[in-house]
Amino acid sequence: MEPPAVQDDGGGGGVRRQQPQQQAGMGQMLTGVIRIAVFWYFASKFFGPKRSPTQSSTQISNLFHKGELLDMWLYVSEQDKFSDFGSEAALVWQETNIPYAAWTPDSTRTLSLKYQPTEALKSNGSLYAHVFFAKSGYPPDPKDPEYQPLAAFGQTHPIVVYLPKSKADKKKSLLGNSEGPGDDKKISEVAKDIHEEEKEDEPTEWKSYWKPNITINLVDDFTRYPENAVPPNIAPYMNIEPTTGNYYPTVFFNEFWLLRDKLIQLNETVNELPLNLEVAPISMTKWQLFLQIDQSFQVHRSYGSMLEGEADELKRVFLEGNPILLVVTMVVSALHSIFDFLAFKNDIQFWNKNKSMEGLSAKSVVVNFFSQLIVFLYLLDNETSWMILASSGIGCCIEFWKIGKAMHIEVDRTGKIPMLRFRDRDSYATNKTKEYDDLAMKYLTYILLVLAICFSIYSLKYERHKSWYSWILSSLTSCVYMFGFIMMCPQLFINYKLKSVAHLPWRQMTYKFLNTIIDDLFAFVIKMPILHRLSVFRDDVIFLIYLYQRWKYPVDKKRVNEFGFGGEDEQALAAATDSTQQTEEDKKTN
Repeated sequence: MEPPAVQDDGGGGGVRRQQPQQQAGMGQMLTGVIRIAVFWYFASKFFGPKRSPTQSSTQISNLFHKGELLDMWLYVSEQDKFSDFGSEAALVWQETNIPYAAWTPDSTRTLSLKYQPTEALKSNGSLYAHVFFAKSGYPPDPKDPEYQPLAAFGQTHPIVVYLPKSKADKKKSLLGNSEGPGDDKKISEVAKDIHEEEKEDEPTEWKSYWKPNITINLVDDFTRYPENAVPPNIAPYMNIEPTTGNYYPTVFFNEFWLLRDKLIQLNETVNELPLNLEVAPISMTKWQLFLQIDQSFQVHRSYGSMLEGEADELKRVFLEGNPILLVVTMVVSALHSIFDFLAFKNDIQFWNKNKSMEGLSAKSVVVNFFSQLIVFLYLLDNETSWMILASSGIGCCIEFWKIGKAMHIEVDRTGKIPMLRFRDRDSYATNKTKEYDDLAMKYLTYILLVLAICFSIYSLKYERHKSWYSWILSSLTSCVYMFGFIMMCPQLFINYKLKSVAHLPWRQMTYKFLNTIIDDLFAFVIKMPILHRLSVFRDDVIFLIYLYQRWKYPVDKKRVNEFGFGGEDEQALAAATDSTQQTEEDKKTN
């Protein structure tokens, strides 16, 4: 059903305010989309519906031959049905002697022109492109005496697309002012907030957008299909001739590379519109690949693993990116996923087998849990996809589980409401680790508190938020992202005081360090702001200090490892085992 026509607000042609969106890893999503597309393509080839022996053996074929010359006419009108072939005003493009499915320079034709929209089109009107092909020398008009039904075919395609109007930004200045660096338009934006909130419950408003590019592809398909057994992914695009049962050449309007930000919004201020036309052949494999990738995008969106607009970002990588860089990105993203999994696995193993908190910062574990919880609440407040929420929620549960391994958690039922009580483990409280941890966290708290307060005041004064709750979450989350690396400083201080690093989970840290190097690579090859690029390298400083401490402090046989055993204990245990085995052998000999 066509979206309802509504009057335009006259707010500037082709200018749209896009909502900020959170994106997943570009390389990982790209790999997933291509994998689904390839799987879908081969599945349809090998596992598609097959003709049973009882069905008719009649086959349908293409009515045209390879290399046959075609003439083309392209008309535009505001009606979805076209019959006025004699109208010179409606005819915008005509070509002759186009070789069908022949890969020669003459098979590709292009034309660029300017179109003057009518008043009806500016007011959410419709416009259609009617393209007709006929064998060279034959007319496309059914009323023409020389018209031959088996020699002409056509297809209709809308040039105007209707999209829902972007919802008004619900964020507002909590202080009620418009003061901000380089932002002189916030007065009008704040004034519109009340008006937009009043319209929040009204039906969705649709806007019309102009497609500046129309690519007409003639599919190179001469397959003989069994009657009533055409593959389901091809059947919707086939044009069957009713008398013979054979099919006309498939006309495919290729919009795969037409990105949404290239569309032009129609309103009263638009007086001239660009229109780039192209007709060219396309191979069967390439056509099917385009269809499968578009279907995979829909699958990702339906499962919440891809937000609206992320498909365009992936296409933009192919359009504007270097092919070599694209391959490197996919390989590096795969390595990033592998290292993430290995770091996660070794982190779980370390805390599951750890029997002593000597040399480890218990307060850092607690702070990491609250940091993860803040990020989860922030994602929940910003309506993030459920897959990202699930990943963040699992991370919160794991961090809370690590608190149980680092401290004793007890349930206090003495009051009306049961409360959780946290108590330090003996291996942590009875040595210097707790003293050094408290000292490091004391100074770290002062630094973080000052930074958090300053950033929160800046955010409250110059940025817009949905509510006071959103402002608190946004400020805390920004502090976690910007100053999260400081959380590793207490462990550095403990290592310095104890003059040992034998208690650290070095396997997990190695995988995380490799991921940090990969992030550094992305910082060089991906376009991003300077400050964000510099922030990528902040973790490198901490890891380099860890490596320096590992080199500076040799292995101490007296310190316990991650399994609660010291080097001397292991040597004594090995010596006792050898002695026991030797005694048993002597008994057997005697």
